[in-house]
Amino acid sequence: MRLRIPNTFVLLFAILALIALATWFIPGGKYDTHLVNGKQLIDPASFHYVESAPQGLVALMKAPIKGFVEAAQIIGFVLVVGGAFAVVQKTDAIDTGIRSIARMHEHSALVRAALIPVFVTLFSLGGATFGMNEEAIPFILIFVPLALALGYDTIVGVSIPFLGSQAGFGAAFLNPFNVGIAQGIAGVPVFSGIGYRLIVWVATTTVTILFLMWYAARVKQNPTLSPTYVLDQTRRQEQPAAVGLDRMTGRHKAVLAIFALSLAAMVIGVVKFDWYIDEIAALFLSMAIVVGIVGRLGPDNWVGAFMQGAKDLAPTALVIAIARGTMILARDAHIIDTMLHGLMPLVQSSHPVFAAQKMYLIQSVINFFIHSGTGQAALTMPIMAPLADLVGVTRQTAILAFQLGELSTPMIPTSGITVGVLALARVPWITWARWMIPLQLIYLVLALVLLVPPCLMQWS
Repeated sequence: MRLRIPNTFVLLFAILALIALATWFIPGGKYDTHLVNGKQLIDPASFHYVESAPQGLVALMKAPIKGFVEAAQIIGFVLVVGGAFAVVQKTDAIDTGIRSIARMHEHSALVRAALIPVFVTLFSLGGATFGMNEEAIPFILIFVPLALALGYDTIVGVSIPFLGSQAGFGAAFLNPFNVGIAQGIAGVPVFSGIGYRLIVWVATTTVTILFLMWYAARVKQNPTLSPTYVLDQTRRQEQPAAVGLDRMTGRHKAVLAIFALSLAAMVIGVVKFDWYIDEIAALFLSMAIVVGIVGRLGPDNWVGAFMQGAKDLAPTALVIAIARGTMILARDAHIIDTMLHGLMPLVQSSHPVFAAQKMYLIQSVINFFIHSGTGQAALTMPIMAPLADLVGVTRQTAILAFQLGELSTPMIPTSGITVGVLALARVPWITWARWMIPLQLIYLVLALVLLVPPCLMQWS
């Protein structure tokens, strides 16, 4: 009898149930915090047990709606972006542009060789500099149909923006949301050590590109090797016929120009003006309105397209809500600090190299529960920084271990970004996880190796 793998909703709810069960056995604990330069920092010597707060059946059932409330901002962002992209797609400009790239890809060896490296590098730079994370979600709607048009599969379309940005985020050299905050908390000059971090970023991005190019070449030669082969066949049938859409009109070019300017404005806004989800959502809504006017869709077609795009992403919104609920259960039960405190003795080792590598593994575990680079830095660095001093690891190295721990984000089903991206692409988490295992193991080995030189040279 063949074993049936549950879908993402069932898996996430099972994780919710396991966390709720764990709250009955893990005692509550808490670190005291104090305000330093406007930030609430943990006192690493202040851990104490508090009254246990087991989460029962009622809490379990309430977790998804609480997750929906706490993740309302990103859920609203996903719905607005989905609606805006549906408006752009209604003009047929993206489909026509994709076919143009596909023709160039077919006739140009240079385009074929450069497409994946160039785009992955661009997304990785976004993650490494301005902390591109949620901002990668809209690109799934572009790169999945592009990958299918080029003879690849949905996995390649998801991986270019998602793995690219995540590789850059985890190996960042100027990201203010993880590197900057972690260094500030640890008392290290902000954005110092950029030389070695650039080496780490190049290595991580190169590994991601090589793996993806190897896979893309295999699946292009034999599409049945793709874990999303059946889905891809359905998707290709759903795509509009190319008849009459092969050549771009002036209206198509105008729509794509507006779209490109909007993406450029998003990057500038994030880098220069500290834009976040609210501002980006407002930008995409404005873009949709302008595109509707330029594309001459008319009010009824515009509203219909926008509503359909948002409707298609309703499952994504629910997945994000359940994923956030996992963190809420652990937080309300007061077990996050207890688990962190219990992991600390495991760091101690006979050699600083092993201690740094254990820090990385611990950060990877913590990343299962806390996916915010800022939040994880605020929680762990006040403890990891002084602990690094005790075990002979420089604080700069401890920060790198924290960063590299975030390379596990594309694999974990409790990350709202991960499950949101996969739901948007209609790829079951278990399908993605199976495909990711080899690359995740490569990331693991790479991180362990990259932590050796800083320990040997006492990187500071």
